[in-house]
Amino acid sequence: MDDGEALSTNVAPEPQGLEQTRGNGFGDFHPTPKLQEPNMNDTQVKPRPLDGITVVSLEHAIAAPFCTRQLADLGARVIKIERPGAGDFARGYDERVDGLASHFVWTNRSKESLSLDVKQDAAAQVLDQLLAKADVLVQNLAPGAAARMGLSFEALHERFPRLIVCDISGYGEGGPYEQKKAYDLLIQSEGGFLSVTGGPGETEMAKAGCSIADIAAGMYAYTGVLSALMLRDKTGEGSRVDVSMLESLVEWMGYPLYYAYKGATPPPRAGAAHATIYPYGPFPTGDGGTVMLGLQNEREWLAFCDKVLLQPELAQDERFSSNARRSEHRTELRALIVEAFSHLSAEEVIARLDAAPIANAHVNDMAGVWAHPQLEARQRWSEVDSPAGRLPALLPPGRNSAFAPRMDPIPALGQHTDSLLAELGYAPGDIQRLHEQGAV
Repeated sequence: MDDGEALSTNVAPEPQGLEQTRGNGFGDFHPTPKLQEPNMNDTQVKPRPLDGITVVSLEHAIAAPFCTRQLADLGARVIKIERPGAGDFARGYDERVDGLASHFVWTNRSKESLSLDVKQDAAAQVLDQLLAKADVLVQNLAPGAAARMGLSFEALHERFPRLIVCDISGYGEGGPYEQKKAYDLLIQSEGGFLSVTGGPGETEMAKAGCSIADIAAGMYAYTGVLSALMLRDKTGEGSRVDVSMLESLVEWMGYPLYYAYKGATPPPRAGAAHATIYPYGPFPTGDGGTVMLGLQNEREWLAFCDKVLLQPELAQDERFSSNARRSEHRTELRALIVEAFSHLSAEEVIARLDAAPIANAHVNDMAGVWAHPQLEARQRWSEVDSPAGRLPALLPPGRNSAFAPRMDPIPALGQHTDSLLAELGYAPGDIQRLHEQGAV
């Protein structure tokens, strides 16, 4: 993390309860007016869009951490609040990355970890002091938990009028589902995603291989926070961003929703093939490989018959004279394509498709993606530090010519607790007592 401006103040009074805390033995406590962001880079870098912005996040799992990691990519200082001793439960999902959890490694670089039992008064005061200096609060706690802790937008806006609050939940505030627990696969189910994904059989529904509902919510939270920061520049006041996992995923379901408009038949589940465009999907080759290809128009269909299948007469077959008819007769057409490809290797098929030219792709596994020649050629891999040592990390998509994204360490649980407390003005004795109380 590079040198940044001191945290902006949200025009708030000193947190309540200060004198009571001093009376409980924190006689050495001397609050400082501003947090100073530590320099975590050795080299000077060009300014980033969110330099000087501080985000405090009560986050776990995927949606909120993915949102805040992207804010950190743009230069924001992200202070991640975690439970003492346990931390974000995503830390324990697996141990696939040199003993670290794969989800956690992906979504938590460039953050500072502050262990804080926010149910304790002394810890709640620390959080209050952070919010007084912060620009953004992000939370994806259980429904209603933030409000019960006094962290609703309405309660915070009175004291910190410039603070932006982003609440991420499964179903959003209000409505009959407000209090329901929501996990990624459950939202994939509620949002109709499972109904159009997988094979055609009743038992062949398939979930996405990544946490698509969490990712969708994290993306809308990220862009929502960015828009709220822009709005604050115009109004001088913070606002609330309310992100629902369900609504985020349903937005991405726009095509199948409209395809099934007014009770029409929804898109059929078609495995890895496109439900309504054909040929568009995976096809086996003679060497045991698989090639993904896709046709989008009649010009490409003619080229496919002539230059790939080497059967130009097939383009005149009435069964395949339009996309609708090709999709209707996909079983017969697939058999013809599979037969033609059975005499070729995957690379030979791809060579013909490229020459046509017809859009195509390798069907890569994870090893193939790690070694992808395009990512290597564009130098899209970097490294970040972690408690397990240096780890590879993909640079954020959408690279900007004016700045480099932050690629700072993945934090250990509570790694920055003492330094953050010291920045807030706590003396070593005060910090020790907070540890002894289990507040941090």
